[in-house]
Amino acid sequence: MTPAGSHRISINDTTLRDGEQAPGVVFSLAEKLAIARELAAAGVDEIEAGTPAMGEEEVEAIAAIVSANLPLRVGSWCRLNESDVDAALRAGVKMVNISAPMSRLQMRVKLKAEPHEVAARVTRVIGYAREKGLEVALGGEDSSRADLRDIGLIAGAAAKLGVFRFRFADTLGLLDPFSTYEYIKRLRDETGLAVEFHGHNDLGLATANTLAAIRAGASHASVTVLGLGERAGNAPLEEVCVALPRTAEARTGVDPTRLAALAELVAHAARDSIPRAKPIVGADIFTHESGIHVAGLLSDVRTYQGLDPAMLGRQHKVVIGKHSGLAALRSICSAIGIELDAKAGAALLARVKAIAKMTKSLVPDGRVRQLAREEISKHQRGRSDQTAQISGEL
Repeated sequence: MTPAGSHRISINDTTLRDGEQAPGVVFSLAEKLAIARELAAAGVDEIEAGTPAMGEEEVEAIAAIVSANLPLRVGSWCRLNESDVDAALRAGVKMVNISAPMSRLQMRVKLKAEPHEVAARVTRVIGYAREKGLEVALGGEDSSRADLRDIGLIAGAAAKLGVFRFRFADTLGLLDPFSTYEYIKRLRDETGLAVEFHGHNDLGLATANTLAAIRAGASHASVTVLGLGERAGNAPLEEVCVALPRTAEARTGVDPTRLAALAELVAHAARDSIPRAKPIVGADIFTHESGIHVAGLLSDVRTYQGLDPAMLGRQHKVVIGKHSGLAALRSICSAIGIELDAKAGAALLARVKAIAKMTKSLVPDGRVRQLAREEISKHQRGRSDQTAQISGEL
């Protein structure tokens, strides 16, 4: 349940930009449109539809998404130069993320510039974009390795031109939740701009860092479906959206029941598969084999299930394997009217475990029920033979 007093967070998806930068991923125009439509249907607030400077084909793809008139904000990503802004204008977007390096390392390597020179260039390029009628968000590349005073200088210059948001990018995925919280708290004191957190997953902490940023005052979360992106990827949209109400007393406009279909669509377009244990959208996240767990679930589902499957439009499932117990076997059999006594149940459990060990796989429900009938029949014959023998002796 979403806490009654929670505040609303904007979900800004960059699957079509940063997600497509994952090695080997190429989205066709039809796939981009389908993903954009599904993101809109799921309730995402904003999408970064691409990088217009990549060429006219990219410009046309972004323009097609803009023309679809979806109920979300469509923006594009630009480098810190006027030609990128011109390409964005040709694509028809009303909003751009203009990215500038924030760490002195990147300033010197990429722009051969010092912080005051970057601030001057930001003023020039953003001023140009604003004159052309664009809404502008300033992207802070490599913010997590920057001096916050440099960020304050550059973001302050942008704020004077009407920039509405600053993107704090953990470009190399180096942060942990504790340092993220401190960075964002200090940044909120340094600038009056709304803060968007863009986390990479190199340490496996992108989701945790995004949640920490929200707790510290960030109002926008930059994410991708399935965490798709460069190197180890980004914060996964589905994880952030489901975790926010539980961990940061925040809510989004995303419909959790749309997440599985959205993930399947993106995975198919990326020519990839969703790991079965992938949080939120994996096939096995509500599947239980362990005998101890299943026995608890059959008494009260809350025993071993922290997320309600119904919230995601799903339901839990019991499977039979090496770790199964008698409670699971009885549940599967009783569903079609097969009742197991103690002896038949013990024999069935032994056979099921032996099959699972030999095949290194689960035992299908149909096979379990077939074996159950065999054991029941066997024990009934045994009782009949025993009764006949006693009668004969009498």
